Amino acid sequence: MSAIDGHRVAVLALPRVLPLDLGIPVQTFGSDPHYQVTVCTDPSAGPVRSGGFTVVTSTGLEALRDADTVVIPGYQAPDIPLPTAALSAIRSGHARGARLVSICTGAFALAAAGLLDGRPATTHWQETAALQRRYPRIDVRPNQLYVDDGDILTSAGVTAGVDLCLHIIRSDYGAAAANARARVLVAPPQRAGGQAQFIDRFRPAPRGEDLAPVRAWMLDNLARRQTVDELAHRAHMSRRTFIRRFQQETDTSPMAWLTAARIDWARELLETTTTPVEQVARLSGLGSPATFRAAFHRYVGTSPADYRATFQA
Repeated sequence: MSAIDGHRVAVLALPRVLPLDLGIPVQTFGSDPHYQVTVCTDPSAGPVRSGGFTVVTSTGLEALRDADTVVIPGYQAPDIPLPTAALSAIRSGHARGARLVSICTGAFALAAAGLLDGRPATTHWQETAALQRRYPRIDVRPNQLYVDDGDILTSAGVTAGVDLCLHIIRSDYGAAAANARARVLVAPPQRAGGQAQFIDRFRPAPRGEDLAPVRAWMLDNLARRQTVDELAHRAHMSRRTFIRRFQQETDTSPMAWLTAARIDWARELLETTTTPVEQVARLSGLGSPATFRAAFHRYVGTSPADYRATFQA
């Protein structure tokens, strides 16, 4: 598609669309000479209200018939059924060959349309568990900023939507075009999709409390070496029974839960103290500085130093 013709982007505002999510593709693509942006709604669903105001547009779902790219911003209450006409238009656009893009909870619309089955996808970290639970055939990637699966791309919340839009410009028209838009938006020119979302905590919340005293002891002793046998002894269980019960209560193994808890503690130390990284490694029980950096990068997607620079008050 030439810059003169303009790559046609249809931004579909679903009921209760999130204002920031709606503004991201409009702002990112709308001022770029390579793209022609149209905001559309499903007229049959009535006025689209968004965070205290109403989205008014004269364009309906017909915009999806001609679009090269269809962007679906996030919306509140993704568990509420979506209009049938909107889901049908999304499916038709995909069958015609349009590229589909979701921001935040917009992934639920793609899932409801049946287009994410068997495919990798992501959404806001607070909703990844719900997405996986409701649509178990999706390969949900809870830690990624965005997922590019060719004709369908999904992103996490808000700023990850900016990252994905810049990634699309880079893929369509090259790094120079993407960097130019990033400068206008005062945004980082490139964050790889594989970088982890900065979620609230990595250790999963328990679903049972029988082993709560053992988990509390684990949290109180993160700096010391812990073994499954020792933990099973504290729980007055056999090793095998302890592992099975721990898995039932947390959906993960004791050692995986412990590592996630140590990463959470290391993040807190990096955010709230000036403790040297080498000492953070020791206090969190994650081993040598090199081992700590490797584990931290594997979970968080960045180095301890860069994380501190980003989040320390």
